[in-house]
Amino acid sequence: MCTAATYKTKDFYFGRTLDYEISYGDKIVITPRNYVFNLRCGDKLQSHYAMIGMACVMQDYPLYYDAVNEKGLGIAGLNFVGNAHYNKPVNGMDNIAQFELIPWILGKCATVKEARALLERLNLIDTPFAENLPVAQLHWIIADKTECITVESLKDGLKVYDNPVGVLTNNPPFNYQMFNLNNYMHLAVENRENTFSTELALNQYSRGMGAMGLPGDLSSQSRFVRVAFVKMNSLSPDSELGSVSQFFHILGSVDQQRGCCKLGADKYEITLYTSCCNTDKGIYYYNTYENHQISGVDMHKEDLDGEKLISYMPITGEQISMQN
Repeated sequence: MCTAATYKTKDFYFGRTLDYEISYGDKIVITPRNYVFNLRCGDKLQSHYAMIGMACVMQDYPLYYDAVNEKGLGIAGLNFVGNAHYNKPVNGMDNIAQFELIPWILGKCATVKEARALLERLNLIDTPFAENLPVAQLHWIIADKTECITVESLKDGLKVYDNPVGVLTNNPPFNYQMFNLNNYMHLAVENRENTFSTELALNQYSRGMGAMGLPGDLSSQSRFVRVAFVKMNSLSPDSELGSVSQFFHILGSVDQQRGCCKLGADKYEITLYTSCCNTDKGIYYYNTYENHQISGVDMHKEDLDGEKLISYMPITGEQISMQN
């Protein structure tokens, strides 16, 4: 499964974990302004905003998992199995396949406000990218420095929710995830007073007892609560290094380690990568399961007026700095 989050200090940061059992050859991919997206319902997306993110490239097409455009708008798609529902094309609507949604929004919109307007005509269709690829069941978090929304395509229509916590995981649907936070309103960063009984002399025997009850398991609902609590209470310097470091610590609170989530037949879900993009500067930071060192790619150091994709393979293999 996966977890996405936002974070704001002096700049705005957007990123996610991708938790899965295998990699599809993911790359950090920059799509320049004049790369042409041939949309499945006949339109073309060209002369659009440039974007950077993690993607699997097939047939010279970037299948983005998460990305940010040059204007500072970010999107991530997360598994939403059993709840996502896509339709057949409908006349008079913008018929967009689920794999086209990220470039379609990022190519056309500079802000969440603009994305909201575009979504009013959206009909997500069930067209696969290729015959041998099943249609991914997803929902999406879309954010800029001023607001955040969650988009879900369900049987009863397209839902666009305000997302005040700036966090998204997987199931259940987002409105249930938000309601579930009511069950944790007692959590605190400070130790609490004894309200159990005035007749018992109960003591705070450890630091951090204000957060007792914070979920620690790997389920999507528990990860939503945990990251929401960590993110909403996070403090860091406004510097780039301090902000990026804190963002990785926020998502590090839900890291999945090999061996803890067994899928059968020696398959285990792990955090394949964690990303953090400074949306103001267009720098995409990441680390991987095999390499905890934070690496970065700056989209503005490339030719953003080009027509061809620019890609970088993630740096893998643990990087250890010996001090003696």
